[in-house]
Amino acid sequence: MALRDLFFRKPPAPVPEAPPAVPIPAPARAAAPVPSPTPSPAPAPAPAPAQSPALAPPQSPVPNVTLPQAPAPAGVPAPAPDETTGWFGRLRQGLSRSTARLTESVTSLFQKRRLDDAALEELEETLIAADLGLPAAQRIVADFRKTRFGTDVTADEVKHALAESIAAILAPVALPMVIDTARKPHVVLVVGVNGTGKTTTIAKLGQHYRDEGRSCTFVAGDTFRAAAVEQLQVWAERTGAGLAAPAKPGADAAGLAFDALTAARAAGTDVLLIDTAGRLHNKSALMEELKKLIRVIKRVDPTAPHSVLLVLDATTGQNAVQQTRIFSEMVDVTGLAVTKLDGSAKGGVVVALAQEFGLPVHMVGVGEKAADLRPFDAREFARGLMGV
Repeated sequence: MALRDLFFRKPPAPVPEAPPAVPIPAPARAAAPVPSPTPSPAPAPAPAPAQSPALAPPQSPVPNVTLPQAPAPAGVPAPAPDETTGWFGRLRQGLSRSTARLTESVTSLFQKRRLDDAALEELEETLIAADLGLPAAQRIVADFRKTRFGTDVTADEVKHALAESIAAILAPVALPMVIDTARKPHVVLVVGVNGTGKTTTIAKLGQHYRDEGRSCTFVAGDTFRAAAVEQLQVWAERTGAGLAAPAKPGADAAGLAFDALTAARAAGTDVLLIDTAGRLHNKSALMEELKKLIRVIKRVDPTAPHSVLLVLDATTGQNAVQQTRIFSEMVDVTGLAVTKLDGSAKGGVVVALAQEFGLPVHMVGVGEKAADLRPFDAREFARGLMGV
């Protein structure tokens, strides 16, 4: 008999009563109920294999310091950024205002014209007006005088020649910021005037390092700016980076950096990115604050900071040159990051910085996304600036 019939069997039909044979009929005996079958007990499920307990992340030995999450295993590729237009395309688009400012003047100046003294003088003025600065402009014009003086040139020929001369100035400074893997952590002190994009640059760098599988911690050292602290908190959560935040606004930045470096060394963190104040209106106070911060972290690691990154806003033009001069007096700047090229007609200032200071230009930014901050390439920048 099928199992279904055992569980869903209809009850037996009632037996009809027989007609009475005697005056007092006897009640008919009911049919005995059919006992329901007892189902066999289901077999007990096999016990799940025992799992080893998950290892908890190491606890920070210092309060207010959140250690970074474990980086992605090596060999697991990070999600590719949106490269639909390509980096060079985004760079050219970001430099479009600077390009228009420079090339329009060149085009109007050279319409199959002989490159004589008057033309070279006008070219020098054009380059200075485009924020390349006097030293760079003089160098480029001197090169033109040696190689093309007295010849008839077109605007297109001049633009290509300018791209070559600009690339020659930029090539020696187009150097990446190398993270020393032997240091745990490699300490990067990020300096610059408020509003140049220091905090955003730190966040983007953190994203890059996390994508490379490195552990990273942010230090919200601009303790008087609540917005800067909150921004790093958001990016730390988004990227899995660690965070050292002040317990209250205006807390001692040097003490915070000391605690963060102590915790990072104990945890073996790869990179420590320290944000700093940038109130340049009080130069002496800012200088003392930066010097104190460096002095304090050297108590933990005498070789720190290992990189001092100065962040400059391209929209400020020649003010970026002045800022570089001032911060170089305060700290030992090791490299530059030039941001906001997408909103500036003064991208030529990168050439002025390279010619005057010779500091490595590690990276440039042309947008808000992490993928819009990229290592500096001299040839790509020169071509983008001249629109060739």
